[in-house]
Amino acid sequence: MKHFPSFRTLFVLALPTVFITIFGSSAFSEPVYMPGFSASPFYSEQIKTYTFDPEIIITINAPAPMSFNSDLPVGLVLFALPNGNTTDQTIGKVLKTGDDWHYDIQHIGAQTRFLRNHITEYNVVTVYLETVQKSWPTWRGKYANNAAIIKSVVDSLKSMFSAYNPFVVLTGHSGGGSFTFGYMNAVTAIPDEIDRISFLDSDYNYTNDYGAKLLAWINASPNHYLSVIAYNDSIALYNGQPIVSATGGTWYRTRLMQRYLANYFTFTRDSNDVFINYVALDGRIKILLKQNPEQKILHTVQV
Repeated sequence: MKHFPSFRTLFVLALPTVFITIFGSSAFSEPVYMPGFSASPFYSEQIKTYTFDPEIIITINAPAPMSFNSDLPVGLVLFALPNGNTTDQTIGKVLKTGDDWHYDIQHIGAQTRFLRNHITEYNVVTVYLETVQKSWPTWRGKYANNAAIIKSVVDSLKSMFSAYNPFVVLTGHSGGGSFTFGYMNAVTAIPDEIDRISFLDSDYNYTNDYGAKLLAWINASPNHYLSVIAYNDSIALYNGQPIVSATGGTWYRTRLMQRYLANYFTFTRDSNDVFINYVALDGRIKILLKQNPEQKILHTVQV
C-alpha cells in the first residue's frame, strides 16, 4: 500500500531559494549505494548521467546513501526539461552577477531537497530528461517512433528502481509537456504506476483525445492525481504582438481540458484578481489558471 504526503502537486509552485541550504539527513541502519551512481559534491546526493539513444540525456538525482530508506518505495519524478534549458540550468543555483538567467527559472534541485526534508513516506528520486536539441517538441518531430522511445525511457527508469516498488510522476515545464503526451501516445491506457501527472504551463499538445485517457486513468485509482498550472498567454504581448494564437497556448488548452473533465467530475471554482482555481475529487484534480490583466509573458516567472 502506498502512502503519500500532503504535497499532492510536485514541482508546481516555485519555492524560495532559501531551501538551497543544507538540510539534516535522517540516518538509516543500512546506507543504500546505487550501482553506477557517483557522489555529488552537493549534499552527498547520488548522481548518474548517461545518454539514451537517440539524443536523450538523462540525469538521475537520488538521495544520499544514508538518507535512502530501502524499506520505502521510490517516487520517481520524471521532469522533462523546458525548451532552451540545460539540465544544470533546470537544477538551478544561487545566482551571481553575470550568470545566465536560465539558472533562475525552475530550481528543481532546491525543490527536490525541500521535498526530501518533508516527505517520510517514500524516497524522492528526480530524473532530468533533456534532448540534444533542448526541445522535446523538436526531438519528437525528428523521430517518427518518438512515442515508443519515450515509453522505453520510462520503462527503463522504472526497471532501474524495481527493487523499491517505484511509482512515477510525469511532469515538466514548457515544451517538457510534449514528453508526457508522447508517453500517452505510446499506451492504450495510462498505467496504474503513473501516480501523478503535472503540467507546468506545458499542455500545448492537449486535445480531448488525451482527455479520454486522463479520465480513465483518474477513475482507475484514488492514488492518481492531476495538476495543471497555466497563465493567460492568449492575451500576452511581445512588442505589441500576440505570442500565441487564440487557441495555441496553455490558457486555451487548459480550459479545454477542464471543460472536458467537468463533464464527469464536479469542480469547485474559486477566483480572485490573481488566480482562477478549479478543484475536483477532494484535490485529486487541481487546475490553476493565472490571470494576466497586464498582458505580460509569465511563462518562466510563474514556476
